[in-house]
Amino acid sequence: METGSPYLNLLKNRIMLERVPFTDRDSRLILFRADERSLWVGLAEYEIDPELSPAITNWRFTDEAGEPCACAWTTYPHQILNQTPGGTFRITFVDPETLLVALPAGRSGLILHTPMEQGQTDRRGGILSRSSTSPCSLVYTTNATLLCNRVTELTNGQYEIRLLFEAEEDAALLLNITRTPGFNRRVLPASQALQAAEQRWHDWFAGVPEVAEQYRTRYYYAWWVMRVNLLYPYAHPIREGMVPSKMGYVGVWHWDSYFHALALRHRDMRLAQDQFRIMLDYQLPDGLIPDIVHDEGILAHTTEIVEADITKPPLTAWAAWKLYELDGDREFLNEMYDPIIRFQHWWFTRSDPDGNGLCEYLHPWSSGLDNNPLWDQGLPVETPDLNAYLCLQYDYLARIAEVLERPDEAEQWRQKAGELAQRMIELRWDEEAGLFRAAHDGQLLAVRTPFNLFPLITGRMPAAIADRLVETLTDERQFWGHHPVPTVAFDDPAFNPLSMWRGPVWLNVNYLLIDGLFRAGYPEQARELRRRTLELALAADDFYEYYHPLTGEKPPRATHAFGWSSALFIDLALAASNELS
Repeated sequence: METGSPYLNLLKNRIMLERVPFTDRDSRLILFRADERSLWVGLAEYEIDPELSPAITNWRFTDEAGEPCACAWTTYPHQILNQTPGGTFRITFVDPETLLVALPAGRSGLILHTPMEQGQTDRRGGILSRSSTSPCSLVYTTNATLLCNRVTELTNGQYEIRLLFEAEEDAALLLNITRTPGFNRRVLPASQALQAAEQRWHDWFAGVPEVAEQYRTRYYYAWWVMRVNLLYPYAHPIREGMVPSKMGYVGVWHWDSYFHALALRHRDMRLAQDQFRIMLDYQLPDGLIPDIVHDEGILAHTTEIVEADITKPPLTAWAAWKLYELDGDREFLNEMYDPIIRFQHWWFTRSDPDGNGLCEYLHPWSSGLDNNPLWDQGLPVETPDLNAYLCLQYDYLARIAEVLERPDEAEQWRQKAGELAQRMIELRWDEEAGLFRAAHDGQLLAVRTPFNLFPLITGRMPAAIADRLVETLTDERQFWGHHPVPTVAFDDPAFNPLSMWRGPVWLNVNYLLIDGLFRAGYPEQARELRRRTLELALAADDFYEYYHPLTGEKPPRATHAFGWSSALFIDLALAASNELS
């Protein structure tokens, strides 16, 4: 069955219900296939495993006798089709909390198991709820004739809802799963709800720029990921943020939000700008921008591993400038300027414990590189990437100051960038190794990572040092393998291709290096790394959180449908397409 939209047809069966859920913009509901005959429905929430606290643990479809039947699943962005011997059920979203099931004409049924604590039926359906832990309600309503509507308490503490319908054309069942008392029991004609959902998705895809044919299918899937990962945090219902994934990363992460904005700027500039605002709304008085804005508030301090304030790498000015390059919105830069200065000040006043002018990560989470071997010798750690980011931020503050007609401040920021670049060279450049060294407690660290090369991205390194850094980056034994760039050098003793930041390839690291290679005057190497990065993403069956650096496969613990992998694929594919055209 084809739809009326070429974009939706392109993504037929692209949503793999075993690993990637059927969901929608701003919805907490995530639908997975449990087995060949059933689904389960979870809630995407901060620090809660949806499998441990599902809204529906088992959802089966039955024949006219009420017996579970065989199912054949087809997915599109706007609907799931389930073909059974008795007819086709179609599932779509009516609103973020409400699913509509279009019922086949004639007699059919459903069986739902749900971990609610109490329930009652009425002539159109029923209401079940729980209040002891994670208050939630499951409200079901139909405009079909109910031949059976039975709610039974099971021995495992759940309830079973058993329904049998006599349905006419366009009949539907509404499933409203909500944490609020405002229930939706208005059943639309099924065809109307399906058409509205199809139109919403078509309009989303139709609003993005065209891309070269070789990227097209994966490109529109990336835009599907971008839309479904949009949410309003419970504690911050004012701005719509993008979460990294509805499977395990349900919050707006600081530096993720900047990478997400790089793609969103091509579709909805206001939404892209809001990825900055949602973080800056919670900037602390001392200038720190929190690590996460989540359902319960913010994460800006922790006692895990070590006690410290936590944030993420200082890329705000760099990313804000990329939005400005596209639309020239001077007022947005004006809005960002003072908060960025306060954040820059925080790093140099609160995160340079030895006072040598080079900042240090006080906690691994502030780096974004949670388990990288840079932290194996203890904390804090002074790293080349952090000081490269701060140098870059000074230079982009200078650009912003010029747009805002503040030339004296622009000159001041450029001077600080130059001084910081020189300080890195004087204290941490290792000519023999061809990289900058990280340090802990005054001792240089032997581990080799791409982050030891990041002063290159500032564009401020002398030619001899820049050439040497590029030579190290493009060394096949270290970083330039078939799938560059590993997060630990291939030939380093700490290299582990399966362990998060200890070897796997991350698209944001590659993106920063591609961007930096262009800035530093190495366009050939930049394009080659872009080509290989796009090839890596195209060869995989999904956008992974990170990739095996030898095979390109998904390491066991990496998440599917990952936000910045999708976002950066979009931006890189558009850049490559523009060059082709």
